[in-house]
Amino acid sequence: MSTEIKVPVLPESVADATVATWHVSVGDKVSRDQNLVDIETDKVVLEVVAPNDGVITEISQEEGATVLGEQVIALLGDADAAPASDDTAKESAPAKSEEDAPAAAQSAPASEGKEVDIKVPVLPESVADATIATWHVQPGEAVTRDQNLVDIETDKVVLEVVAQDDGIMGEHIHAEGETVLGEQVIGTVKAGAAPAKSAAKEEAPAASSDSNDSSDVLTPSVRRLIAEKGLDASKIKGTGKNGRVTKEDVDKFLKAPAAAPKAEASAPAAPIGDRTQKRVPMTRLRKTIANRLLEAKNSTAMLTTFNEVNMKPIMDLRKQYQEVFEKRHGIRLGFMSFYVKAVTEALKRFPEVNASIDGDDIVYHNYFDISIAVSTPRGLVTPVLKDCDKLSVAEIEKGIRELALKGRDGKLSLDDMTGGNFTITNGGVFGSLLSTPIINLPQSSILGMHKIQDRPMAVNGKVEILPMMYLALSYDHRQIDGKESVGFLVTIKELLEDPTRLLLDV
Repeated sequence: MSTEIKVPVLPESVADATVATWHVSVGDKVSRDQNLVDIETDKVVLEVVAPNDGVITEISQEEGATVLGEQVIALLGDADAAPASDDTAKESAPAKSEEDAPAAAQSAPASEGKEVDIKVPVLPESVADATIATWHVQPGEAVTRDQNLVDIETDKVVLEVVAQDDGIMGEHIHAEGETVLGEQVIGTVKAGAAPAKSAAKEEAPAASSDSNDSSDVLTPSVRRLIAEKGLDASKIKGTGKNGRVTKEDVDKFLKAPAAAPKAEASAPAAPIGDRTQKRVPMTRLRKTIANRLLEAKNSTAMLTTFNEVNMKPIMDLRKQYQEVFEKRHGIRLGFMSFYVKAVTEALKRFPEVNASIDGDDIVYHNYFDISIAVSTPRGLVTPVLKDCDKLSVAEIEKGIRELALKGRDGKLSLDDMTGGNFTITNGGVFGSLLSTPIINLPQSSILGMHKIQDRPMAVNGKVEILPMMYLALSYDHRQIDGKESVGFLVTIKELLEDPTRLLLDV
């Protein structure tokens, strides 16, 4: 019996999606809640996990394919249908003689290996220090060359420190949460050493099934759920393969009543429930976001003006040219490229909006670098798409996709985050109908896009149902007057409602 693997339900403002990355292949055995494939929309990447243990029997939509919500993209067969297991492979392999066995056991401990320091990468001049975010390998565990050992978090980016060679993880000189400096030694690796596998198996045969607190046991979706609920993963009993904690395990843990210690059975009755709390320090990125948002509110004369746009012309245009565009350029045509094109043209016509305040001066920029707000597992970031006036629609789509994937994987560089004259944020992908976005300092304005929703509109004296979207422009009134702000927003509205204007520059 096969289980269908489907694309998740897409937000109303998202017409279709793209198969970004398959993490498994046909014939691979998978376990419940294992991430199988990443599905990419205009701004977010959705993970599709296995509903149960089994084997991938068919992948009907390859990477790069355009798919719709709830479309079947693969089939998951029963675990019994899996290819030959490791045990079968071992049986078919040439048997070692009994004389060879002791020699293999003797070689298991291996040599001690050369001790290599793990250092913090060189930090940019503008970054004074960093924080150890996550150790991915514990002391005594085997590591392979280029394996990510630890994440080092700065104010805006996360740096990965990888192993230089195969070996065994040594001590953690600095633990998670500690502040470190550039090129500081934070741990060691015994390069060339190998773990004593035989002895380890004899002493702790069930170690793998009990290590629920290991990051390798938790799938990304389960890890996020545990973080959202503020739970301790080590206290959740895993029922999945090899002790893997599943979503069902987390739900069961949340619903289970708190067990009272037997020693307190004679104590006076007291209300017992799930009124618990967990204190977690802010990450550097979250603290930076908080400080910058507060600074923007306190240091600018921020005002928001609204308008609405009929999205039917662009939706019709996308529908007409989607297939040929994707065949020609290798990427699907989304809404964001139209937004970026319209904003770039409006910035040319209203240079005050493309400027910024520096002390008592207003700095006018003759280039068009646009920040795109991207939601990542670590928080909201605004990577910059540079020289948008020189980019085609296809180049804009590819640039946005690259920044979104970098943000998801924590690989945005400081160069990706530096600069930007204007910001576009699209809360519509999450269902936001209307909002007042906060300026992204030192910029002076930000455009908020929202959910596309059918509404009755008066057209030439008749009522028509049209796909409408609210626009919100927040700006610093010290620099930008009402005339410029309203004119800028109306220009964007006109360009989006008649995309031909973008080609004719009218």
